[in-house]
Amino acid sequence: MANIKSAKKRIRVIDKKTARNRRIKSHLKAVLKAYDAAIEAGDMAAAKEKLALAEKKLMQAAAKGTLHKKTASRKVSRLTKRFNKANA
Repeated sequence: MANIKSAKKRIRVIDKKTARNRRIKSHLKAVLKAYDAAIEAGDMAAAKEKLALAEKKLMQAAAKGTLHKKTASRKVSRLTKRFNKANA
């Protein structure tokens, strides 16, 4: 356990950031699972809505620093590619 005041503060700050990152990632996983379910069901209208939501959430996660910007872009690209392939 830390004894120095600044070290104690860093522990509190890291705990808050970890909680925020976990919350963002778990919400993102739920959105991606919903997208996968829509694609598997063949419901393209729902899949299109889920794709837009997934893109928004991925970019928000990148903006907050939870994901790297290029990681988010790569995931969006792959999701879009999957949607286009299923739609064709």
